[in-house]
Amino acid sequence: MSWWTVHADRTLSERVPAPPDAVRDFYVDLNNIKLVHPLIVSVETVSRSETQDGYQQTYRVVDRIPLGPFTLRTSYQARLQVPASGDVLTEADQSPGVRLRGTVSFEPVDGGTRVTERIGFTAPRLLAGLTIREGVKAHIKMLAGIRSHFESG
Repeated sequence: MSWWTVHADRTLSERVPAPPDAVRDFYVDLNNIKLVHPLIVSVETVSRSETQDGYQQTYRVVDRIPLGPFTLRTSYQARLQVPASGDVLTEADQSPGVRLRGTVSFEPVDGGTRVTERIGFTAPRLLAGLTIREGVKAHIKMLAGIRSHFESG
């Protein structure tokens, strides 16, 4: 990795009061995630293809990025690799050179599911602090939103 690029890994987790399959089904549809992710403005399916053990879906996502008193809109490609069971792999590629790679697990726990996101952030050094800080903050709110969605029935 070059000096111009920063990589950081973060792990986030939330307990959701619903069975793992229900939580996983909600999570893998970005139209649902749009309802609970604080930065997402819109989601459009670009493609879906079947794989040997599930499917891959690609979306075009529009986010609003807070920059002090201003908000910047940006669009990017997001991909989910969804096997028939097990961890879901996520990818998001934004310009200029921002990459998120994630592995999401849905572990049964007493009274529901523990959703754990392991996210790898890669960004140009000048954008890394903002990218990691806002990405982590947004995903914490997203996971709390998923919990709230299932708490409200």
